[in-house]
Formats: sequence, C-alpha cells, structure tokens
Amino acid sequence: MVKDHTTEAKIKDAARNIFISKGFNGCTSREIAKEAGMNVALVNYYFKSKGHLFDIVVSSVMKEFTLSMIDIFKSNIPLINKTRIFIDKEYEFLSKHPEIPNFIITELGKKDKSFFELLDINNEIKEAKIFEQIEESQKIGEMRKIDIVSIMLLMMSNCHFPFIAKPMVQMINSLKDDEYEKQLVIHKQYVTEMIIGYLFPTK
Repeated sequence: MVKDHTTEAKIKDAARNIFISKGFNGCTSREIAKEAGMNVALVNYYFKSKGHLFDIVVSSVMKEFTLSMIDIFKSNIPLINKTRIFIDKEYEFLSKHPEIPNFIITELGKKDKSFFELLDINNEIKEAKIFEQIEESQKIGEMRKIDIVSIMLLMMSNCHFPFIAKPMVQMINSLKDDEYEKQLVIHKQYVTEMIIGYLFPTK
C-alpha cells in the first residue's frame, strides 16, 4: 500500500487532539483511529505504534517553535532585542497552542525520552552561542548577573502561567474567552517591561 499524505495528516491531527485532551496514557490507538475516521490497522500502518505517533506529534508541534527561537538566538542583534522578541514569540505561540504548557507538565514525567531528546536541538542551541552572549553581556554590565536556570524560570513562569491559569482567572473575574485574550495582550506588555527592566537594569 502506498502511503497517502492526506491520510497521514488526518491521523496526526486526530492524534494531537486526543493526546492534548487525554494525555498519552489516557487514550488508545482505537480512539485516535475513531477521531480520524479510520480503523486501527490503518493508523498502525502509518505510524507503527501509539508511542511512535506521540513522539512525532509532540516533536512536530514543538520543533517549529523551538527552531524559530534558535533563529532569533543566532541573529546578529543585541541581547535585549532578542529577549523582547523571545517573549513576543512565546505569547504568539501559546496563543495558538494554549494547551501546550499543561500538556508538557502532565506528560513530561511519563515518557522515557524528554522533549528535548525528541526535538534533538542541542547542537543548534550550541551553534547559536546564546549562552556565550549572555555571559558576555553580564561581564560588561549590560545584563544583570543571574544564572541560566533562573533566567529560564523567569521566562517560563511569566510566559506560560497566564495560559495555565486561564480557567481559574476567568472564573474568579467572570471573563469570557475574548475578554481574557484581550487581557493577555495587555499582560504581555507588563511581562516584557518587567523582565527587560530586571534583566537589563541599565537600559
């Protein structure tokens, strides 16, 4: 049987919807097949196993975003500009995929491979030399001296939490989806000003 790209795409879309809503362990290949309007044999023919399909779906969703970030890291612009663009891209990506932060938190400890192993981007990150740029920026006093782990936590907590906390914040403040989306646009500005102001206090 010759594999059809349309059928393959339908299976991927169906798997993404099921994995996001139920997690890896919470669904079966049969459910994915039903979502795609196909039988289990056809799903297995295209992707061998649920685990293999999971790896493909997760890496495809994350790799596009991650590689776009690496392109920013590689660019010949000041670190402060890269930081602004990074925050903007994070919010743009999470606005399109608001379920991703919760999905990662839920699934990260359940798989043998980490997401970074699935993405296989270590060499690209090294080639971008972003860590060296951060070290140099701190050395000349442009950037506050703060370790890489803390920088990552600072970025992730301020960019990801607004999407993780959406149901709670909406409920407490009686906000509709469109109202919350408008609030996120405002919040992104606050987050950008706060992070830039803290990391680059001389600017």
